[in-house]
Order: sequence, then C-alpha cells, then structure tokens
Amino acid sequence: MSERVKVKKKQSAPVAEAKAQAALPALGLKGMLRWAWTQLTSMRTALFLLLLLAVAAVPGSLFPQRPANPATVTQYIKDHPEYGKLLDSLQLYDVYSSVWFSAIYLLLFISLIGCVVPRAIAHYKAMRSQPPRTPQRLSRLPEYGTMVIPSGAGIPASDAINGAAGLLRKRGYRVEVRDADGALPSLGAERGFLKEVGNLVFHTSLIGVLVSVAAGGLFGYSGQRILVEGDTFVNTLVGYDQFNPGTNFQSSQLQPYSLQLDKFNITFDRESKGKFGQPIDFAATVTTKENPDAPPKQEILKVNDPVSLGGTSIYLTGNGYAPVVTIRDGAGNVAMQGPVVAKLQGQNYYSSVVIKVPDAQPDQLGFVGFFLPTAFVNDKNVSFSADPELFNPQLTLNSYYGDLGLNKGAPQNVFELDVKNLTPLNARNLAAGGITLAPGSTYTLPDGKGSISFDGVKRYIGVDIHHNPGQASALVFALLAVAGLILSLYVNRRRVWVRTGTAADGRTMVEYGLLARGEDHRLAGEAAALRKLFTTEWQLPDDADSEGTASEGTAPSQQTPSRTGDNVAGSVDTAAGSTETAAGSVTTPAGPTGPEKDQ
Repeated sequence: MSERVKVKKKQSAPVAEAKAQAALPALGLKGMLRWAWTQLTSMRTALFLLLLLAVAAVPGSLFPQRPANPATVTQYIKDHPEYGKLLDSLQLYDVYSSVWFSAIYLLLFISLIGCVVPRAIAHYKAMRSQPPRTPQRLSRLPEYGTMVIPSGAGIPASDAINGAAGLLRKRGYRVEVRDADGALPSLGAERGFLKEVGNLVFHTSLIGVLVSVAAGGLFGYSGQRILVEGDTFVNTLVGYDQFNPGTNFQSSQLQPYSLQLDKFNITFDRESKGKFGQPIDFAATVTTKENPDAPPKQEILKVNDPVSLGGTSIYLTGNGYAPVVTIRDGAGNVAMQGPVVAKLQGQNYYSSVVIKVPDAQPDQLGFVGFFLPTAFVNDKNVSFSADPELFNPQLTLNSYYGDLGLNKGAPQNVFELDVKNLTPLNARNLAAGGITLAPGSTYTLPDGKGSISFDGVKRYIGVDIHHNPGQASALVFALLAVAGLILSLYVNRRRVWVRTGTAADGRTMVEYGLLARGEDHRLAGEAAALRKLFTTEWQLPDDADSEGTASEGTAPSQQTPSRTGDNVAGSVDTAAGSTETAAGSVTTPAGPTGPEKDQ
C-alpha cells in the first residue's frame, strides 16, 4: 500500500519574514457599504428574499389576523394562554404590518431596483452599439455554410454583401456592413434584443406589483354591512358594521355613495333528489347613487358579480331571514319595532335570534331563541326546519329581564346575550313555558313585563366592501410580468456574420456563420432559412438539384455541415488571404481581421 508523504516546502527567510509582516488592507466603512450593496442587489439575493417573503406570509394563514377580526384574535389568546401572548409579542396576529415582514418587503423592493437599473443601462448601451466585428474564421461558429455565385450571374462581392444585408434587415436583424468596397466585404448582424427587454420588463413588473400591493395596504380599506330589505347603506364610517382601514387611510377618501336593498331573491333546487332544497342562485336588486345629487340606478348584485361604486367593489357574501317584531314594555309603550337579523346555524336556514331591548321600562328585556322558515316537530317534541322556504315560519324564544349591561359602554356581540345578570321570564323548563309565535301573533310576557308581536319576515344580505387603489395597477403589472417572461423564454439572441470575396475566374464566394447567446435549439433552423433566402436572392439552384451538375464557370452552392473545426472546401480563408474552392484557388488581398471569439 502506497503512502502519501507530505513534504513541507521550505521558504527563504526573507519571503517568510515578508509574509509574516504582511497585513490585508482594512475594508473601511465605504468599502463595507459597497460590498453590502453588491450583495443586496445580486439576483441570488433577490430570489432568496422573494422566497423568504412567501415563507413569512405563511403565519398570516395559520393564525387569526387582528385587522380582519379583532374579536377572534382576543378569543384565540384567551383559549391559548400558554403561548397566545407570546405570538402576539412576535406580531403573528399582525403579520402583514409587522416589522419583520415589512423589512423583508422593503429589502426585496430595494434588491429588485438594484438589479434592474444597472441591467437596463447596460442593455440600452448594447442596443445602441454596433454588432461585433466579423470573426477571422467563421468556420469555427456553431452554424456555418458557404455558397458560390457563378461569374455569369453578374453579382460582385459588394452587391452580394449588400443583398445579404437587405435580407437580414427584413428578418429583423440590426446590420452593419464593413469594407463594402474592399476585396473582402463583410457584415455583422444581431437580433433578439427583446429577450433582455422581456427579462427587464418581468423584473420591473415585479417592482410594480410590490408598489401596487403596498399602495393597497396603505390607502385601501374594507368593511362589512348587513342590509335588510328596504335598508339603505351610505358610505360613511358610521354606516359600517365593521371597518378595517389601511395604515394611511383618511376618512376623506370615502366617496359619498349610497346603496339600498330593494329585494332579495333565492332560487332553491326543487328537481334534484339528492340536493333538493339547496339554494342554487342568489340575486339582490339594489338601487345605487354615486353621490347625493346623482340619479338613482337599479343594479343586480350576485355572487362573484360585484357592484362597483365610488372606486369600491361591493360583494354579496351572505344572506338570511330577519323576523319583524314589535316589543312593548310594561307601560304599554313600543320599546322596539323592526326586523331582527337571524344568524344561520344549520340546514334549511335554521337560525338563532337574539333581541336586546334596552329602552324597555321599568326593566330592560332580552330574548334568545330560534327562527324556523318551515317549522316541524319531531317525535321527541323538538322543533326543526324542514325547508328553507317560508312555508310555515315560526319564532321560538326565551325571555329575560334585568340589566343588559349596555349602559356601561362595554362592547357586546349583537348575536349573543349574556344572561348572568338577567332573570328568566319564559323558558321550556319554567312554568310559563317558552314563547312560540307565528306571523301575526302576539304573546304577553309574565309579570306585566310587556308583550312581543311577530309581524312578518324580511330577507337580509351581508356585503363586503373593498377599496384597493392598487388593485388595477397590480393586475396590469402582473400581465406585463407574464408577457415579459414569455418574451424572455421564447425570443433568442442571435448574431450572423457574412463575408464575400471574388475568385480569379469571376465567381463570388460567400461564407456565413451564426452564433447564439445561450441555448438556442432553433439556430440550425435559422441557418437553413437564411440559406434559402440567399439562394432565392441570388437565383442559385437548390443544393439537391445542383449536386453533381457543376460545370466550368458554373459552380453549385455548397452546404457545409455545422461543426467547430475549420472548413476547407468552399471557405474563404482570410488568414491566408486566399479564396479556396472545390474548383481551384485564387489569391485575393486579405481584408480586415477581427477576433475569433464572440464579443
């Protein structure tokens, strides 16, 4: 078994002493800032920040967010006391406005700008610059070919190069002809600048999307409102049931439009056995006004078909029944009259009802129960709803009296009644029993506390109102990003060089080569297309027809296979200053030479 022996190379004393005393120069504050900026504006950093932003947004879908529903966040903290407050300190209930999410967002924004601006400047300079010089040996290019124009065609080298330039311009190439009147005229052509343009458009559009999303978060707002048939919503702060403003929202942004619910219709399935009674269509007839002085306009609000007013979109998100009741207190005065929103709880529009009457005298009244659109009683004497339509509406309630706690100013859920400080009047387990009302009936409360009447039923809808000033621009930038990505994927950057020369017998020798920037599997097809155009332009026979038919003074055009080595037969050897063909060789002055590699 062989062993590797490490031999330490001895260094001379002066060299060792110089290395020991050598010290790297200090980077300094300016150098450190330049290094940090270089790292931040690299494409690798931009991609990492984009991925990090997506990961940072995940907690926003895992935990309730305070801007969307503060009550849910409060309840979540109560239900999870062991880690609820810790999550709140980490701003996981305010993810999208948190310090760490905003930092990632801003760093991504700066990184993209730092990437795009220098690339845009460099690409602009490249578009204004001339195509690269003609390589000395075109035969080393990936796609290469030669052609011979007979002397009888009367096409000298200068005319051939000008003709090739015209054909390339028609195909969208940017062309520069060199030494047109010399012995070996040539041209350089370039196309495919839209590839980099598409790449820049894509990255610029990402910046536009970020700005649009930020504008929506800063200046947008959203809210919810429940409308009963006949109610009108006016776009003011007090008109919302729940309102979520943006960071820089100002009340002056609210446009003074109004929306009235005239009628709400639901179509239920009455044909399918498996889905009988399920709703299949919702349509709300509304009357809108853009401003107080504008004429009213009737519109139809449907699911996924919002109404647009004052720069906001109004969406239909829920519906249900609102029983209309009249409640009189112990003194016989009307303490409450109007519809009460019933919250959906189960199938067939089985809904819960909570009624709070703080104006009743001498004691405040409260009611809790259920509303059944089509009431039936099962064998256990339990009422249920058998159909969502109003075939047999019934209101079943328990009543309470006492202090509702509304005078203390503490916020309460309108769909919940705290009965801790209330005294029950009616319930199934009490002697008075529960309250069961049909439309048009009235029930007198025990102990002279008043009465309640069931006057009828109306429908209600729940609407979401969204104002996002960056929504339209975000869509435009997203479409631009897709268009830019398509351009960058399907447009190829290509360069073409053509050189011509005249042989001693009068024939014009042509050679051409193609080169792509990056991968381009269609480069061979482009070479074949150019060859066909040249053949048609100079009226040469096709390769297949002319093979083996060459005669004196009439040489066929020759196709040279694509390769990386030198092409001998049919090439214009500018390095030696001679034109070699299959029929012979003639010496011509050498033209200007250029670099062999692509520049």
